[in-house]
Amino acid sequence: MLGSTHGTLTTDSRRARVIACGEQRPGPVVHDRVGDLDVSGRPLYADVPDLSRFFRPESVAVIGASDAEGRPNTGITRQLLAWAERVGARVHPVHPTRPSVFGVPCAASVAELPAGQIDLAVLLVADPLPVIGELADAKVRFAVAFASGFAETGEAGAEAQQRLADAVRRSGIRLLGPNTNLNAFEHFREDLTGPAIALITQSGHQGRPVFALQELGIRLSHWAPTGNEADLETSDFLSWFAERPEVGAIACYVEGLKDGRAFLLAADRAARRGVPVVAVKVGRTETGARTAASHTGKLTGADDVVDAAMRQFGVVRVDGLDELQDIAALLARARAPLADGVAVYSISGGTGAHAADLAAAAGLRLPRLSEARQAELHQWIPEYLSVANPVDSGGHPVGDARGRKIIDAILADPSIGVLICPITGPFPPLSDKLVADLVEAAEQTDKLVCVVWGSPVGTEAAYREVLLGSSRVATFRTVGNCLKAVRAWLDHRAFASGYRSPFDEAPRTPSPSFRKAEALMRPGRQLSEHGAKQLLRAYGIRVPREQLVTSAAAAVRAAAQVGYPVVMKASGAQIAHKTELGLVKIGLTSASQVRDAYRELTDIARYEGVSLDGILVCQMVEQGVEMVLGMTHDDLFGPTVTVGLGGVLVEVLHDSAVRVPPFGEDQARAMLTELRGRALLDGVRGRPPADRDALVEVILRVQRMALELGEHIAELDVNPLMVLPRGQGAVALDALVVCR
Repeated sequence: MLGSTHGTLTTDSRRARVIACGEQRPGPVVHDRVGDLDVSGRPLYADVPDLSRFFRPESVAVIGASDAEGRPNTGITRQLLAWAERVGARVHPVHPTRPSVFGVPCAASVAELPAGQIDLAVLLVADPLPVIGELADAKVRFAVAFASGFAETGEAGAEAQQRLADAVRRSGIRLLGPNTNLNAFEHFREDLTGPAIALITQSGHQGRPVFALQELGIRLSHWAPTGNEADLETSDFLSWFAERPEVGAIACYVEGLKDGRAFLLAADRAARRGVPVVAVKVGRTETGARTAASHTGKLTGADDVVDAAMRQFGVVRVDGLDELQDIAALLARARAPLADGVAVYSISGGTGAHAADLAAAAGLRLPRLSEARQAELHQWIPEYLSVANPVDSGGHPVGDARGRKIIDAILADPSIGVLICPITGPFPPLSDKLVADLVEAAEQTDKLVCVVWGSPVGTEAAYREVLLGSSRVATFRTVGNCLKAVRAWLDHRAFASGYRSPFDEAPRTPSPSFRKAEALMRPGRQLSEHGAKQLLRAYGIRVPREQLVTSAAAAVRAAAQVGYPVVMKASGAQIAHKTELGLVKIGLTSASQVRDAYRELTDIARYEGVSLDGILVCQMVEQGVEMVLGMTHDDLFGPTVTVGLGGVLVEVLHDSAVRVPPFGEDQARAMLTELRGRALLDGVRGRPPADRDALVEVILRVQRMALELGEHIAELDVNPLMVLPRGQGAVALDALVVCR
């Protein structure tokens, strides 16, 4: 009963009896390296705010409280009073003309509140700005602003929000909102046990499906509706939730990130603690990005960078709220897998085959059961039915004692860590017996048992009472969500088991390479190819043997020293696309060809009005795989590193992978596995395998450049980077650098 996406939600007492499927973690820790900075002066560890008194205040002031019927503030005040009673907080209503609100004595102004004794102030006023200073004088810790009309409305609203943010920063108060709601003050069930889901949403309505999981017995511990994030943001809550011992997973609905770096630091904290983060991040399409910006007033970053950044730190990105429900529930509660093999078991060959095909397409491993295991299963299943995996019982054995023996035999196989049983619809008494056997087996195994209840009705007792009454069976309503959840669970467990924070290894001080490179920078200008290659050389990236010459005679001498055949290229700060202008000559094999090429290149440059710093005479490198490697700036995350297939293929296939520094060798190698054309690096059509190790080393060197020169370089493009056969290295044949 780890998740359900459809059907009527109930509060059956058996569903309230939840036993933890995972172990709760130790209590909050404070990182002793908060304040450390990387080489560019950016923080390396999340500064986690103490939000204890926000979620569990001892005293709450309600500014603008009301008990007049028909007023919006009245309903909010009533809900806050009920919430305060549940959490044991004292309420201080504030209203200039009312002696009391709902029988509670009322202060006429914030100034009448007991100074230093108010943990949380809820602002039921149209303009919270004038109140902030008063709250600061009263030494209030936290405030919540429900008012709208800020950055979500356009430029004027954004300016008003900035004024509010500035006032909050000066006051020392931590503010939730504006444009938030009452979700933080919902009724959280306290009769549920086990690891909980903590919820973060920038749109309160989008969190409703996850919050409703409580009615299926899934524990929810907190809900942070961040609104416009003038102060407190998604990253603050993510960091704090990651330290809570009761939180088994964090579910997020994100429309836009306020600070990309802060998000990465928060995700890193969750990864260090082994807390799964599942997120819907809208803005995959241009239309979605525009809609998100108009709703929250925050910048939506390039989606491929957001995707890569989340993947680096183990954030499971999902597309729908139903996936958010099911995957967060499973990741919060399921124990670590004993094996990564998946077995599909059904009473219909067609159902099992279909589910197995979908599982394989989802990247799950379906190992063939051993011959001995198959022989055991055929004691209870007719010989003509397949039991290799998927396992088809044929139906009848489910109705008697054979059914439980089949399930136990599958779970006993050491290669199997997950049992998935799709039940397409109710067919009593077989379906009832099958469900009962699955629940009993799940209670007696450390392996994951997943059931897909495919009935569109969802009112059957086998589903509502037996499956949802179990704390050990993961129940889904669709095969697709089940497979995505299982894949996410296996992937995150593998990620968490080997996670090493890249921030621990991030450089704190500039390297000797930085000192050399800094002298090559030309602020606001593009470097010539010769200058760009000098920059690469400063960071230990190999370039061809080459010389920059300014005469035909010098070109001939250079060619002899470099070694024929040679390539000749015009070099100048104004040249971005040499090939299109005819400013590249390749395969030159004699002195006469070199002289002619020199004259032709300088003539073309003169005709095109291109200023040259000389002509490059370069070693010709032919055998290898052409790659492109670059660095650019993302509006949210700052410097990013991209690798892909190079040469003309970069514009044809758009086959690339991106990462946000800092990252380690494991992520550099993962970038290569994401490329659709990665087989080229393995050697195709008789070509030798390429030097992957050398390519990874160049990626890491470019990353070092991004970390150290991110404020100096607007764009770096190495294309092509020729990756030579294994053991021979990689050579940057051309490079473009635009300085900031």
